[in-house]
Order: sequence, then structure tokens, then C-alpha cells
Amino acid sequence: MKKRLKILTWHTHGSYLYYLTQAPHDFYVLSKPGRPPGYGGRCGHIPWGDNVIDLPVQEAKDMQFDCILFQDDDQYLKDQYLYLSEAQRRLPRIYIEHDTPREHPTDMPHPVDDPSVLLVHVTHFNAMMWSNGRTPTRVVEHGVMVPKDVVYRGDLERGLVVINNIRTRGRRLGGDIFEQARKTVPLDLVGMGAQEAGGLGEVEHAKLPAFSAPYRFFFNPIRYTSLGLAVIEAMMIGMPIVALATTEMSTVIRNGVSGYIDTNVETLITRMQELLRDPGHARELGEGARRYALERFGIARFADDWDKTFRFVTQI
Repeated sequence: MKKRLKILTWHTHGSYLYYLTQAPHDFYVLSKPGRPPGYGGRCGHIPWGDNVIDLPVQEAKDMQFDCILFQDDDQYLKDQYLYLSEAQRRLPRIYIEHDTPREHPTDMPHPVDDPSVLLVHVTHFNAMMWSNGRTPTRVVEHGVMVPKDVVYRGDLERGLVVINNIRTRGRRLGGDIFEQARKTVPLDLVGMGAQEAGGLGEVEHAKLPAFSAPYRFFFNPIRYTSLGLAVIEAMMIGMPIVALATTEMSTVIRNGVSGYIDTNVETLITRMQELLRDPGHARELGEGARRYALERFGIARFADDWDKTFRFVTQI
């Protein structure tokens, strides 16, 4: 039997961390008093497994690990020098890049420029757009799982939008497109800060699939970011997707098969109105979305990809 690895990481994106910890290893997640952002450890409403261990930052130097897994810039640039020993900093290291480059879409150098670190991108689009320098890279595409008893119904004649803090994150997250669309299409917004933008509020991650199931379609107005887990989770329950044909989304949704994508917002609005009038077509698209999500974004493939990645860097 292969050895279970001890991996030190941070609580950067809770839902991603939950899926990541389906890999057959033990994850030590750094925490601070009060659980500030990035240092939540094992916290919140996510049903963590026994392989997720809360680790106060002051205890990290006394632990033995097989691999360090960074998930944002400050962790790599600052935290490893504050909380890890010199010997720990020589361990195999991975940096997960969750996002697209912000300062410039094509010419922004990645903050990790180190041949001894493996840079893992979550989409091929992200890997292509970042200037990765000397750092070796690979792509591990998303994997998700949803409750087996949750299936798309689509009987509610409304669309669902799932975005955190859409009001403060502006054009990049498509706040203006959301506002434009909901003038003529009934749309409900959920996520952190949703109420400030006229939405419903936050829905716990574990409850989101069941909450989504009655809605006719999922609308993703985001211009430029990584591929959202909420989109894939919606596909997994059999929900049709309407989205901008940007970033990795252009490889995920096929027009007339799993939903509709376009760069013309008016075309997307027309498509949403059509789905509201034709629940049968929405169900057909949802079935196509589910088939594709199961094929490309299954949790078993994701966990296996990460297992292979951890063993590649550790040689264990």
C-alpha cells in the first residue's frame, strides 16, 4: 500500500479545499485565532473528512510534512518564512494558481519563478495566459461531487446566478451584465454579499445543489476569472448553463447541447427567455451538461490527478 502523505496547506477557497481533500492523503490546514481569511483551518459548515487536521500556525515548525502546498501569493512570499523552518522550506513545494492574471491578461509574470516549485493551474486557459517564467507547470482540472439524491427539476421560471461579492468586484465578475440581464429576465443572485446587490444572500456550499435544482437555468455573467466550481456543480445536477464565451468556459459549454455561450449579451438574454418558455429544451440541455460534467469533472479523476501530482513532487 502506498504511503499517505502529510501535506501542509492553507484554507484559501473552502469548496476547492474540500474537493482537494478527497485525495488519499492527510492535509494539515493552518489556522489563527479568530479564523481570519486564509487561516480558517478546519472550520465552517463544510463536512470535512478525518484527513483534514486543524493546525495553529505556531505549531507548524514542530511538525513533519512531505509537501508544502501554497494557494496564494502571501503564503508563498511571506508565510513560509514566518511559520516554517528552513528545513521545511526545502521540502517539495507546490503552488496552486486558482486565478487568471490580473494586472495584464497576457504579460503578467507569475510571482513564483523557481525551478524547484511545481506551479499547478486549475485550467488550461490560466496556464496559457500566465507568464510562468522558469517554474515547471501542469494543469489539474477541477473535480466536484454533488449529493446523489439531488437532481435538476427546472420548474421555477427563474435563472440563478452564484457569485460572491458581485457588487464590490465590478466588471470583471460581470456585475453590470447581471444588472443588464435582470431588467428583462427574472434572475436570483446568491453568494456572499448578494443582498447588497439585491440578491438573496449566501447559501451554504453543501446546500447549494438542492437550492439550485428548481431553477430553470444557471447564468454566469463573469467576464474574466477562472472556471467557477458553482458552474460545474450546477452541470452535475443536470442544469443548463448560459454564460459568456470567455476564458475556459468556451471549452465547457456547447451551444444547443449543454447550454448557450456567446460574447453578445443580448443573444444570451434571448436564450434565457427561450429557456423560460421551453422547459423541455432546458431539460435536454441539462442532461447534456450533466453527461459532460461527469465525463470531464468527476471527483475520482480529480483526486487521482492530485495523488499523482503529490507523488510526482515527493517521489514517494
